[in-house]
Formats: sequence, C-alpha cells, structure tokens
Amino acid sequence: MTVRPIAPAEAVEAVMTAHFITVLDLIGTFAFAISGALVAVRHRLDLFGVLVLSFAAATSGGIARDLALAATPPHALVDWKYLAVSCAAGMLTFWRSELVERLRNPVQLFDAVGLALFAVLGTAKALVYGLGPVGAVLLGVVSGVGGGIARDVLVAQIPAVLLRELYAVAALAGTLVVVAGHAWDWPGVPTAIAGAVLCFGLRMLSIRRGWTLPVAKAGNPPSK
Repeated sequence: MTVRPIAPAEAVEAVMTAHFITVLDLIGTFAFAISGALVAVRHRLDLFGVLVLSFAAATSGGIARDLALAATPPHALVDWKYLAVSCAAGMLTFWRSELVERLRNPVQLFDAVGLALFAVLGTAKALVYGLGPVGAVLLGVVSGVGGGIARDVLVAQIPAVLLRELYAVAALAGTLVVVAGHAWDWPGVPTAIAGAVLCFGLRMLSIRRGWTLPVAKAGNPPSK
C-alpha cells in the first residue's frame, strides 16, 4: 500500500488551521470568562468567587462537549492556557470592572462572542469525531450555551438560554452553517468565521430589537 506524502503546502495549511482554531477557542474562553466575572462582580462575590465563575463560564461548554465525545480528559482541564486565560479575565474584571462596564451591555456582548465561537468550534470538533449532522448541531449548541448556563446557575439565575432573545436559536444558526460547509466541502476557516458572525449578529440584533420566541402564558395555579 502506497501512502501519499503530504505536500508542504497542505502541511502548512493544516498547521495554520490548527493554530487559528486554538486562537478562536482562547478568544471564546476569554469572552465567556469576562461575562462570568462581570456577573460575579455584580453579585458582589469575593475574588475566589469571581475566578470560579469566570472559569466555569469559560470552560463548561467545552467540557460538556468533550465528555459527550469521550475526548477525555477534557481539553480545558489539560491545557494550562485555558485556566490562565480564565484567571486573567477574572482578575482584570475584579480589579478594573468599571472599565469593562463602560461597554454597552458588557455581559451580553462578551456572552455573544463566546456563544458564537464555542458553537461553531463545538460543531466542527463533533464533525471531526465522526458525528452526523444532527449530532454535530446539537453538540455545537450545547458547547455554545453550556458556559452561560453554568454562570447563571451558580448565581441562582434562570439561564439566559431559557428566557432571553434568540440565544440557543442564534447558536443553532451558526452550527447549521458549519454543518452545511462540511457537507458541501467549503473551506473550513471561512465557514467557521461565517457561522460565528451569523450567530453573533443574530444574538446582538435580538438584544437590540427585542426579538424573542413565543413565551408561555401564565395559567391558573394548580389546585391542591
């Protein structure tokens, strides 16, 4: 059996793609960590609480994704850069929260960035591990919303995915772009960027314009 050698151009492209994905993952980690740390500061948690919430928000989605794929131990628990980025974001927010708060709706902004990046990267990783389109989409959504769920649950809030403007739907749109690109052999990096931009755009537009899914009407309390 003859093995075709990898051309230098292909090897360079593979290395560049891997580095690009790592950079996107760390940017998403930082964004989610900032959103978690800001929520912690607003709830007046101490420094340890801020760091815990920033790490939980930054890594919970990725950990859930890796556990579902049996990619153990989860990457976020093995690579020191994820802890370092999370702690750096937590420390920055703890000591300079007033600077971060000057951004308009900073929690929602950083949360939207993390949601977009984690959704498309989670989908791409699921496809690499051999999941079909439906499984990849579901795991991509879980990867995107997991950090926000962990953040909100830790401060006893209803998770944003259950009640805010087009949260999971935005993640779903981004994952569908990645799955379509995989099915039609589109270039991986531009497809991931397109999916992330679509997810981020939908999330921010839904916040600015108040787009929501139908909400259940309150009924009569159950009789005892």
